[in-house]
Amino acid sequence: MSKMTAKVPVSVLIPALNEELNLPACLESVARADEIFVVDSQSSDRSIEISKQYGANVVQFHFNGRWPKKKNWSLENLPFRNEWVLIVDCDERITPELWDEIEQAIKDKNFNGYYLNRKVFFLGKWIRYGGKYPDWNLRLFRHKLGRYENLNTEDIPNTGDNEVHEHVILQGNVGYLKEDMLHIDFRDIYHWLQRHNRYSNWEARVYYNLLAGQDDNGTIGANLFGDAVQRKRFLKKIWVRLPFKPLLRFVLFYFIRLGFLDGQAGYIYGRLLSQYEYQIGVKLYELRQFGGQLNVNTNPQMTDSKTNSEPVKVKL
Repeated sequence: MSKMTAKVPVSVLIPALNEELNLPACLESVARADEIFVVDSQSSDRSIEISKQYGANVVQFHFNGRWPKKKNWSLENLPFRNEWVLIVDCDERITPELWDEIEQAIKDKNFNGYYLNRKVFFLGKWIRYGGKYPDWNLRLFRHKLGRYENLNTEDIPNTGDNEVHEHVILQGNVGYLKEDMLHIDFRDIYHWLQRHNRYSNWEARVYYNLLAGQDDNGTIGANLFGDAVQRKRFLKKIWVRLPFKPLLRFVLFYFIRLGFLDGQAGYIYGRLLSQYEYQIGVKLYELRQFGGQLNVNTNPQMTDSKTNSEPVKVKL
């Protein structure tokens, strides 16, 4: 068997839900893996059929509304036959060059995991500026040694059953791979907006927890002098307390981080990020108004007539 077709002793984990447009390219890109698991959430499209056509093992995940979510559940329960696991989202692609690097990296006994850098494509263009590159994610690691952090967001509805922007906590040394993985979503702007409407629920809860002074136990921690992800988490603790965040996010993306160099796609992306920040802020306000919940009736014992005629009193 030639080097190009030899299987790499890595188990790929792909979380999925109604991803028939993205799955073919994603699965083709991970064909060099010795083993592929698609963990599905009862898709209603052709996701399961496509996954099986590409020889992937399909496992159904039924979310009970509590921890763990999909990726951590998979790490705990799937019968991986390889020591190393590579986590790939449906809109991501692993290039042949990256596979060559992965094949060599997993032979190094000094490391238990590796950060992969992502190239994010939007409207067919690589968003190189605006702070979107580099974009480091810990996706390749010895599966027995890594688990996703718990940011205590699962009590908020409509955040989904999959970890959104949680990061992996890993025992031991972590390295960085040179070759990039590609983030290319074959779906339209409607789906981008739909996804970020859900993400903003999650982000609002994270902001709420940070403002409430929740400790860092069970998370990667926030450290100005740590790795790239820990520094980002440290800066987020400052960010949540700033005023005019939607405007600041556009200025930061488009001007300070040179997003304008990505042309029309960069401008649209920056405007959408500003809108996304506004959504987060509105939902954060909602959480703070309703004691950490999204617009709930705090007095369910009220009669129907009283509910119809009097406003619900909310403690500010």
